[in-house]
Amino acid sequence: MNAGESYKVLVLGDSNVGKTCLMHRFCDETYYDTYISTIGVDYKQKIIQLDDKPVKLQIWDTAGQERFRTLTTAYYRGAMGILLVYDVTNLDSFDHLTYWLKNIQENASPDVIKVLAGNKCDNDSLRAVDKADGEKIAECYDMPFFEVSCKMDVNVEDAFQALAKMIKERSKYAGAFGLRDETPREKCSPLFEKSFAESTRKCSSC
Repeated sequence: MNAGESYKVLVLGDSNVGKTCLMHRFCDETYYDTYISTIGVDYKQKIIQLDDKPVKLQIWDTAGQERFRTLTTAYYRGAMGILLVYDVTNLDSFDHLTYWLKNIQENASPDVIKVLAGNKCDNDSLRAVDKADGEKIAECYDMPFFEVSCKMDVNVEDAFQALAKMIKERSKYAGAFGLRDETPREKCSPLFEKSFAESTRKCSSC
């Protein structure tokens, strides 16, 4: 089956949040207990149906390790959608969303579609990030939000489908959108707003 349209999608987040697992679950419908962290960039593609028409998703799983983050910026070019992932059992990965949102703001198209996903929602015994916290950040940055589980196959398909549908809608009006203010709105929590401001503040010597 040939796809008429093709969308470039990035999967971003820290290296230990299960991005590779998400990509394999969605593209291959498989799950493994262990994955080797992505070195540089991994790539897969999948053809899905949108409004009864085939669309190819070109999915790039970018390395989350700090030493590869400069490499990640090169892959923003042409990206139409971003799945931003954190681990609900790892508070650091949630706190690092400030870095990734800043990185997206600086490198991606101002009209790139973003979806936030909290992975490993099946592991309630180790949960460190409440669902309400994820919802609050998603609302703040006007992103759809899903808690997902690769292991139990919860909401993985839904998250990618939502991203693709929003890209399709945006592509109908290509060029009609100007720059958007990506700084936190007043409804963001003061703590997150302070963290974002600190992450985007230039040094005194700049």
